[in-house]
Amino acid sequence: MSGGDLREIRSSDDVVRVRQEVRARAQALGFSLVDQTKIVTAASELARNTLDYGGGGTVRLIELRNGARTGLRLEFEDQGPGIPDTEQALRDGFTSGRGLGLGLGGARRLSNEFELVSQLGQGTRVSITRWK
Repeated sequence: MSGGDLREIRSSDDVVRVRQEVRARAQALGFSLVDQTKIVTAASELARNTLDYGGGGTVRLIELRNGARTGLRLEFEDQGPGIPDTEQALRDGFTSGRGLGLGLGGARRLSNEFELVSQLGQGTRVSITRWK
């Protein structure tokens, strides 16, 4: 496992760039088209959340190798207001904004591993991993 590559998320253009880089990484790692679509969709949701709710932040892209297994981990982090109730935020249909409320729960379902840590006034960190 490498330390990964850190990317800034400060604008809608950055969200598009994150999506493009995640797709390129997943392709390079030999992910199927279905797995590429799953991780790109999750990355898009989380990058948009980082921008819209966290006021911007970063994503670290980490290629994983565990024996014969290959994976891609994405760690999104912001210094925003945090999520008051993470369990509620993960429920389908919950939204604190304009969306459909499928972002966090959807990202969790599209990932093989999912971790959400949020502290009020200190920000949020979401880590997802998709294995090939």
